[in-house]
Amino acid sequence: MLILGRCVLGTILAAATLTPGSELASHRAIYELKLAQTRGNSPPVSARGRILYDFSGSACEGYALQFRQVSELDNGEGKVTLSDLRSTTWEDGAAKKFIFKSQNYLNETLIDSVDGQAERQRDKVAVSLTQPAAKTFDLEVGMVFPTDHMRRIIEAAREGKNILELPVYDGSEKGEKVYDTLTVIGPVIAPNERVPNDAAAGKAALASLKRWPVTVSYFDKTTRSGDPTPVYAIKFEVYENGVSRALVLDYNDFAISGELTAIELRDTAPCK
Repeated sequence: MLILGRCVLGTILAAATLTPGSELASHRAIYELKLAQTRGNSPPVSARGRILYDFSGSACEGYALQFRQVSELDNGEGKVTLSDLRSTTWEDGAAKKFIFKSQNYLNETLIDSVDGQAERQRDKVAVSLTQPAAKTFDLEVGMVFPTDHMRRIIEAAREGKNILELPVYDGSEKGEKVYDTLTVIGPVIAPNERVPNDAAAGKAALASLKRWPVTVSYFDKTTRSGDPTPVYAIKFEVYENGVSRALVLDYNDFAISGELTAIELRDTAPCK
């Protein structure tokens, strides 16, 4: 598998740029993907791709994300697989409502679409899907949505915590997948330490900020008790304002690195 479940990755990268006033700031970024490591019996011999996303909104209006990941995987035996994941999401600023829509293309053929929403109620999270088929079901009330998940990671880092465990619903796998997540937060990196050499370098908005190395492991909630191995993990460095760099997507048999090659931070209007 070369692409992450629906919109998890896009939200991890884009959804939680916190300003000093705890608002989520808008930004647009590009990551160039390449093969970083191989393991297992039949790993790919090469991989390349790109992630593009655009995040905007406020605590008053909610947060919108437009995300696209295009990846090409070569198994070295003449088989090249091209995947193209496109998604748009919107999440209420109070983390009470999550709307998601995605299309997954494989070798330029649409293989599935998901369209639905989830709403937090007093004693449950109610999910309603229109694609791939009309369906409703309920999740535990403690389930968190992707933007809120990232926001909690940053809050935990600021508080000096190094472990965070939360169940996450992101609308992946035909809109029915639920993950248990384990986040490990490393020691803080001061502004003058390990100065980046990617697109984050020279950005005045980032130069004086601390950052943390973070690994988020995603476990299949239905099978975790019998298998402690995560489905995949996302590693990155996150600044205290939420901008992420030094991305690694770990799929167990192989890992893909994502270099931040462009980033544009935009002003976000404060709530009135």
